[in-house]
Amino acid sequence: MQLELRHLRALCTIAGAGSLSKAAASLGVSQPALTAQLHRIESTLGGQIFRRSRLGVTPTPFGQFVLTRARSALHTVDELMTGALPPSGQTSVARIGGYANPLFSGLLRRLFEVPGASITVHTEHSPRLLLDLLASRRLDAATLIDYPGHELVIPPSVGVRPIAVEPVFVAMAEAHPLAVLKEVPLAELADDDWVLSPPDGAGWPECFVTACQNEGFVPKMPYIMIEPMMIRNLIAEKHAISPCQASFPSGPGLVVRPIAGSPLWIRHLAAWRRDGALAHRAEELTRLATEAHRESLESQPHYTAWRARHPADLRP
Repeated sequence: MQLELRHLRALCTIAGAGSLSKAAASLGVSQPALTAQLHRIESTLGGQIFRRSRLGVTPTPFGQFVLTRARSALHTVDELMTGALPPSGQTSVARIGGYANPLFSGLLRRLFEVPGASITVHTEHSPRLLLDLLASRRLDAATLIDYPGHELVIPPSVGVRPIAVEPVFVAMAEAHPLAVLKEVPLAELADDDWVLSPPDGAGWPECFVTACQNEGFVPKMPYIMIEPMMIRNLIAEKHAISPCQASFPSGPGLVVRPIAGSPLWIRHLAAWRRDGALAHRAEELTRLATEAHRESLESQPHYTAWRARHPADLRP
């Protein structure tokens, strides 16, 4: 038997009802038919999902494993089927998306402070995916990033305004030989191992690899991860270095330094659906995002020191 969504819904209904007879009534089938279906599902998955007793049914440990994944799968499918609003649909809840960084955190804090504001939040690693979610009416607004030479192609249904641009810095162990420099030449890092976030669909890490190649080397990238704590530990323990946003904070055993010549830049964008719940607040959204970005940078000494040395550098 091939497992189908209706089988997963049946399992979740049984678990919720706590009884085969109640679940059968809810599903509009007879109890013998539901019992036979459950036996087929258990045979297909290779284990008992529910323990039967005169008081009803309860999930076995294997059943808990199956139900957790069944609920997750059904939630994903339901989101795909019902997540978009119709073209003329309006909602009092604004759906905000973004990459989990200090800019986005600061923007959310400001939005939550607005009296009467009602928002939901969705984070993704990929700016390309966030843009697709905007275009498909699954988000009303988002903060995006892209890179010079890899600018996002914005669909007509989405409006955008620039928030800011910032140079890419490098995070390294405090004991790294080059950590004593105010700015680190990229070419001097040719022998280091790098930890990078995975491809984001908007030009990363392609732009980073290109910048390294322009300096005469191909970076060694044995570590690909997005978990900030794991990345910080890997760097502090001197296993790797990492390119990072200028808002990335220093910490125990870890320092952040500018890359000499600033060969890499990030552009931050505020984006919104032109027919979405925040279209009429696009100017305010951009202003709040710009304030959040400025705050995230001004709190980092490595950035303020770089800006003091390069007051006119506003590339790209």
